[in-house]
Amino acid sequence: MATYNKFNSFVEALAEKVHNLGSDTLKVALTNSAPAATMTNLAGLTGAIATPALDSVTLTVSSSSQTSGTYKLVLADKTMTATGAVGPFQYVVIYNDTATNKELICWYDYGSAVTLASGDTFKLDFGTELFSLA
Repeated sequence: MATYNKFNSFVEALAEKVHNLGSDTLKVALTNSAPAATMTNLAGLTGAIATPALDSVTLTVSSSSQTSGTYKLVLADKTMTATGAVGPFQYVVIYNDTATNKELICWYDYGSAVTLASGDTFKLDFGTELFSLA
């Protein structure tokens, strides 16, 4: 199972209205260089892999809501299909493509490098929620 990690700046960006997670477009970036929690935007992500060899890197928000003071962001699981060689990558980064600076939200560490050949699939399983905030 991949390990979830939050970018520190994401907390401030939420408080300062950078994100509207219910309507903004969230996307995936792949890298084989370990992200640092102190990174803020996509431009600072080193070793990012261009993703034109994937059928889609856009994520679908299933729900963005709060109940009894707890907000939850739920993303639909995403299966990406390689249309050419992809990788290697070990880290899957989620960022806000709508935000002016393409602010980073979180990343998953898969523990070892992954390489996809054309036709291979890679599934992102977000479980019951990407995160909750109380």
